[in-house]
Amino acid sequence: MPTAIVTVNNTESEQQLQVEPPAAGLALQGRICVPGDKSISHRALMLGAIASGETTIEGLLLGEDPRSTARCFRALGAEISELDEKTVTVRGVGIGRLQEPLDVLDAGNSGTTLRLMLGLLASQPECFFAVTGDKSLRSRPMSRVVQPLKQMGAQIWGRRDGSLAPLAVRGTRLRGIEYRSPIASAQVKSCILLAGLMAQGRTTVVEPALSRDHSERMLAAFGADIQADPEAKRVSVVGGSELKGTSVVVPGDISSAAFWLVAAAIVPGSELVVENVGVNPTRTGVLDVLAMMNADIHWENQRTIAGEPVADLRVRHTKLNSCEIAGEIVPRAIDEIPILAVAAAFASGTTVIRDAAELRVKESDRLAVMAQMLTKMGARVTERPDGLEIVGGSPLQGADVDSHDDHRIAMSLAIAALNARGKTTIHHAQAAAISYPTFVSTLKSACDRS
Repeated sequence: MPTAIVTVNNTESEQQLQVEPPAAGLALQGRICVPGDKSISHRALMLGAIASGETTIEGLLLGEDPRSTARCFRALGAEISELDEKTVTVRGVGIGRLQEPLDVLDAGNSGTTLRLMLGLLASQPECFFAVTGDKSLRSRPMSRVVQPLKQMGAQIWGRRDGSLAPLAVRGTRLRGIEYRSPIASAQVKSCILLAGLMAQGRTTVVEPALSRDHSERMLAAFGADIQADPEAKRVSVVGGSELKGTSVVVPGDISSAAFWLVAAAIVPGSELVVENVGVNPTRTGVLDVLAMMNADIHWENQRTIAGEPVADLRVRHTKLNSCEIAGEIVPRAIDEIPILAVAAAFASGTTVIRDAAELRVKESDRLAVMAQMLTKMGARVTERPDGLEIVGGSPLQGADVDSHDDHRIAMSLAIAALNARGKTTIHHAQAAAISYPTFVSTLKSACDRS
């Protein structure tokens, strides 16, 4: 079977990824390991930094976002070994003992770093902090965490009344609250719970739908006094617990696995096994959506590692059908909607994505960008205020497309290119390194094995 041509061109301003499948067709075969889960990696570094004693982390994601978290918490006094090591070691300072840094804390492109860190900084008494990020992060809304923190007594200032970074924080003693979040967001929930670790009394978050629960699982593992009621979409933490260092094993990131699941599903003749994937039920919305689309995916070797469910996922090409992606499944698949939009472009019928306005305030406006780029490749996409309408079945053509510096857009377009006619050039493809540093090399390898 001929292989796809995958090349990278680096210029002073960008990396261009070119993907050209052979005219005779391409079939992806083999086994793939994906990087560690980004959400779990962030939380392991943060909780290790505020725990007493030593935390060891195996399988940590080595992307740019966790590196931003590590840099910030080193500046706050934690000892964190080099992230390139197989096992990362964190010697924490103990809860409530973060140091006042000498400089501004830079979260880079990572919204998780900035939002979760705000909960910890706001509760550090008698310390002053300034936090910022790159151009993209400075445009993303922070009021969703700043407002509940202010209800707890936090002192935070910033652009547009504290809704945009850079932000200034004066740590103080907070009080526990019950916060009914208007959105289902693990970042909002986690920020408030982290602030609640040092707040007086009980801090409770109630969500309209269940968001990913990595913070709850990991806080319990570190010794926090935490109670979760998933059916009521309610979680509480009691202030004053001492966290103790522990051992964390990070499973493969299902958001990264999603690219290969869709790739094998849409490329005729393909069969891939994606190994060691975290299948936490609050994160498996992408699997549920692909099941609705008739994707042929089987779970193998199911096990539990460090409190997180893990499985190998075998996926074979099959004819996909359209579906509706809306309601409570959206928070469980929010990061995977760009690649699900690619799947929809190859499915028969019309796929409707609703209730996903949150995608407009990610690293890019993911609804607008995916609509524009897939349309350039020949897909029939209509942009809606809170989603997309995609009429599948039109053959895609190679085109010049742009990631808009968004890692999930870059990788989604590369997967779409595998089943398009002709060459696709993806501009600003270096964004993929934010969450998947080895994406291009894995793409080349998967194509070479075809």
